[in-house]
Amino acid sequence: MIPAARSSNHPWRDRLNAWLSDRPDDHILRWLFSAMVAVTVVVIALDYMDLREAALQQPDSAPSLQSEPSTATPSPKPLPARRGSERRPGNLRVSDKQLASPMTFELGNEGRLIATGTIDQGAADRFKAEIDKRGSYVKTVVLHSPGGSVQDALRIGRLIRERKYNTEVENGTYCASSCPLVFAGGVERIAAPKAAIGVHQIFAVAATAGATLADGMTSAQKISAECQRYLRDMGVDLQVWLHAMETGKDELYYFRPDELHSLKLATKASGPAS
Repeated sequence: MIPAARSSNHPWRDRLNAWLSDRPDDHILRWLFSAMVAVTVVVIALDYMDLREAALQQPDSAPSLQSEPSTATPSPKPLPARRGSERRPGNLRVSDKQLASPMTFELGNEGRLIATGTIDQGAADRFKAEIDKRGSYVKTVVLHSPGGSVQDALRIGRLIRERKYNTEVENGTYCASSCPLVFAGGVERIAAPKAAIGVHQIFAVAATAGATLADGMTSAQKISAECQRYLRDMGVDLQVWLHAMETGKDELYYFRPDELHSLKLATKASGPAS
């Protein structure tokens, strides 16, 4: 009595073996199939090693959110009084080296603290140290910045509101990207007629080893909610944030002077254009 063939747990493998056994060149086909499997395994292993090495080289810190210092920067020369709301391509570069450097703080006349440069990570700590040192002398924070770290911008803005300072952007100067978040912190927010104030999208910088696209999206959603809550707390129309989210990070949405006031981003204008 011939014993019945044992059933396999891998019917696809049985079919493949049966197909190979029916061919005259069975041993050649088997060899080719085995070679293909071996090559595939080697390629996957090499890719895994490359990805693991790249992940290990990343700093072990949490993903952060940036509003990239804008390259869509107007010339530091005086700007036209009425530009209209528009999106400009990022082909105009900052010629002032101070704007590309980490933010610095210089005390001016009449309680004016002039904040110039990129809002780098750590700018909020330096700002707090500066105002703690200056005591009650500071009345107005004057901004000239292409933006940078969203978290630092929010912290600076809240410190400004906590200390009841005003904020100002002067004629021919620039406040863009995350800088308007700082500007929104002022009790009085003073925009000169030829000031350039613009916004665009934030983006996630995944600095944690193994961080995924989903992690970046989660961080972006959280910071977006935090920015909206902050603007609401500062009394600013949330349409400002919609303009930011609708504008690519290589572009800027510039607010007209009347738009700054209608959206409550600015509360008053400074003197005539110069």
